Amino acid sequence: MIATVTSRGEVLQHLEVFLRENMGSFLKKVEDSWQPSDFLPDSRLDNFFDEVKLLRERAKELSYDLLAVLIGDTITEEALPNYEAWFHQLDDLNRDPNNGWAQWIRGWTAEENRHGDLLNRYLYLSGRVNMREFEMSTQYLIADGFDLGTAHDPYRAFVYTSYQEAATNLSHRRVGTLARKAGDAALSKLCGMIAGDEVRHARVYQTFVEKIFEVDPSEMMLAFEDMMRKKIVMPAHYMRELGVEIGKTFGHFTDAAQRLGVYTSQDYTDILEGLIQTWKIDQLTGLNGQAEKARDYVMNLPGRLRRVADRMPVPKLEYKFKWIE
Repeated sequence: MIATVTSRGEVLQHLEVFLRENMGSFLKKVEDSWQPSDFLPDSRLDNFFDEVKLLRERAKELSYDLLAVLIGDTITEEALPNYEAWFHQLDDLNRDPNNGWAQWIRGWTAEENRHGDLLNRYLYLSGRVNMREFEMSTQYLIADGFDLGTAHDPYRAFVYTSYQEAATNLSHRRVGTLARKAGDAALSKLCGMIAGDEVRHARVYQTFVEKIFEVDPSEMMLAFEDMMRKKIVMPAHYMRELGVEIGKTFGHFTDAAQRLGVYTSQDYTDILEGLIQTWKIDQLTGLNGQAEKARDYVMNLPGRLRRVADRMPVPKLEYKFKWIE
C-alpha cells in the first residue's frame, strides 16, 4: 500500500517496480515468439505456388459473413499505429522512454504488430478479397482515429484495454473455430495464435487494474464506473469503406459478427461479469462515498444489460461489402 496517494503518477511510479519484475512473463522474447511466416506458404520454396493454391481452395469454403468478419478484424489490427499513439498520450505513463511503462507499450506494440501482418498476408493470398478496397478502409481507419472515452487517464485506459483485449480474444478464437468447421484448419490455427496473444495481454491489463485497486481503490472504482456508463466501444468504431459514411461499415461488420455468434451483446456482458469477479469488486474496502455509489452501479449493470440483450433481435440485413468480390 502507498501511505498517501496524491496522484495517478505516484501510483504508476509505484507499480513500475512490479511491472519491471514481471515483464518477462507479460511479454514473450522475440526469439521465442511466433512470426507470420510460420503459418503461411514460404515463397523461397519450390512448392510455394502449390501451397498458395491449397490455401485458396480452403478459403473458398469460408462463408460471406465469416470472410467479412475476418477482414474487419484484420483492418482493426492494422490500425495499430493509432493504438500506440493513444498510449503515448496518456498522462504520467511514459515520460521517460526507458521506464517500465514505455518498455511495456513498445513490447505490446511489437507483439500486436504481427497480428495484422499475418491476417493481411492470408487475405492477400486467399484470392477472395479486393485488397485495394481493404487497404483504403485501413488507411481511413488510421486517418479517422477513434474516441474511446478515456481522455488522457491511464486508469480509464486500463479498464478499456482489459475489456477490449478480452473481446478481441473472443472474436479471433471464434473465427478460428468457424474456419475449422468450414475446412480451413490452417486459418483456424493462425487465428488461435493471435487469440493466445490477446488473452495474455488482457490478463496483463487486468492485473494492472487489480494492482491500482490495491493502492487507489476509490479513484480506480470511479474510472471503472465512468467507462461502463460511456460503454466500451471497439477501436474500429469509425470503420468505413470508400464512399461510405464514417462508422457505417463498422455497423455492418458487427451485424455479421452477431449473426455468426463471433461477438454478441451477451459477450459484452459476460466480459463485464468476468472483470467484476477478477477485480473482486464486491469485496473492495476503503472506498469513499462516491466510489461506493459507483460500485453499486457497476454491480447492478450486468443484470440491466442482460435484460436489454434478451430483447435485441439478431440482425438479418446482409450487406455487400466492397472488400469482397
